[in-house]
This record gives sequence, C-alpha cells and structure tokens, in this order.
Amino acid sequence: MLLRRIFYPALNLKQVGSIVNCRVAQGVTSRPLPTVCCYRPPGKVQYEECNGSLHFQPCRYYGKAVPKKPDVPSQLDGLTPTMLKQAFVPVKLAEQTDGVVKKLLTLELASRKEKLEVKREELIDKVRSSPYDRSSSEVQIAVLTVKIRNLQEHLHKYPKDKSNKRRMLMAVDRRKKMLKNLRLTSYETFENVCQQLGIVYTFPPEYYRRVTRRWAAKKALCIKVFNEVKQKRLAEKRKLLDESSPKETSVLKEGTPV
Repeated sequence: MLLRRIFYPALNLKQVGSIVNCRVAQGVTSRPLPTVCCYRPPGKVQYEECNGSLHFQPCRYYGKAVPKKPDVPSQLDGLTPTMLKQAFVPVKLAEQTDGVVKKLLTLELASRKEKLEVKREELIDKVRSSPYDRSSSEVQIAVLTVKIRNLQEHLHKYPKDKSNKRRMLMAVDRRKKMLKNLRLTSYETFENVCQQLGIVYTFPPEYYRRVTRRWAAKKALCIKVFNEVKQKRLAEKRKLLDESSPKETSVLKEGTPV
C-alpha cells in the first residue's frame, strides 16, 4: 500500500501500462519485492533485463479498444439551425432580430425537446387536412411517429433501458391500430399518410402463437372435419332439391290447359 501511494501519482497507468511484480533472480533474497522499475507492454516478450536479472509476470491487456456502434441517422438532421423555435413562429419581430437574440430564438442553441417540437409540427403540416386540425387520426399518427423515432435513437445508444423500450412498443402498437382503422375507413388518406411520413405498413401475422406439432395436428383435424361437414350439408341440400323438383314439374303439367 505504501509503494502504491508513492508511485501511483507519478505514473499514469493508462499511458504507461501495468505495474508488475519483479523477482530477484540471483543471490539477494527469494521473497517477492514489488518494484516499479519497468513495465511489460501487451504483446511483448515475457522475459527482459531490468536492474540486473528480473522476471516479468504476465499482465492483462488493459488498453483494449471498445468497438463503437455505427451511427444511426437522426430525424433531426434535416432541421436547419436558422429555423425559429415553435414558440416564436407566430411572432413577427423574431425574424427581424440579429446577433445573440437571433441565436436564442432559433434552433442553433435549442435543446432536443425544442427541436422535437419543430419536427412534430413539420410532420403534422404534411398530414392534416385543415390548419385547425389537431385531433384527427392522421395528426395522432404523426405525433406517435416522432415519439417512436426518438425512442429508437435513444435505445440504440442505451439498449438496456427497459422502461423506454416498453413505451416505444406501446406507441408502435397504438399507431398500428390507428393505421389499420384508417386503412379500413379511408384508403386514400391511409396511402397519403404512409407516403408523407415514410411508414411501411405490414400486415399482422395470421397466427400470433408459436406453431407446435400438437397445434398443427389439431388445426389440420379441425379443417378436415369442417370440410367433411360442409360436403355432407351440400349433399343433403342437393337431395332435398332432387326430391322437390319432380313434384313441382307434375303440378305444372296438371295445371297447364289442354
């Protein structure tokens, strides 16, 4: 501990390497003597000479580089820093200012929350039918799209954030339901929303449960029984039609005038 307190402030372990224990090879003593005479860089030979004849113990590779994740394109990349914040858009004097005041009113010094507000309004303007539309399904889909993409960027950096992952999945399910209802009610509006927001709509799977052998055999048996019952009912209907058709023809023959 004493040597550690003495020599640690003098050496930077990240730059120099790792301090190892040296053992005197000849004559003086056989006890291990901790020294900081030299170090062994990773990947070098294990035995070198230092202050006579010393033995270097193997040390770990502490300077290993951490692989970086590829950058994901952000939805805020298209915003220019000269755009006004959403709170100052209706103010006419905001465009006439310059200098530090202009920077404070624009997105140059804005936070991420303020940039998301501007992006949200951009997507809403692409989709809404009237300037006063704030509650239609198209507007709600645009709002959910901004939220989902923001959470996706966050989870790419912090994949262990379970609470935000749950919020993202809930928002995805809600948007999927709204897109499904919009597709059934107004297909043209549905296509326009998907094109403007860049959403690829995929149909839900036919079965959500995991397919097992037992389930597949049971499903095949149910389909076979259904087809047999269907054929049996069709045969009964044809038999009834064949029995009723001669009576109708005989009645027609008796009623016809000679």
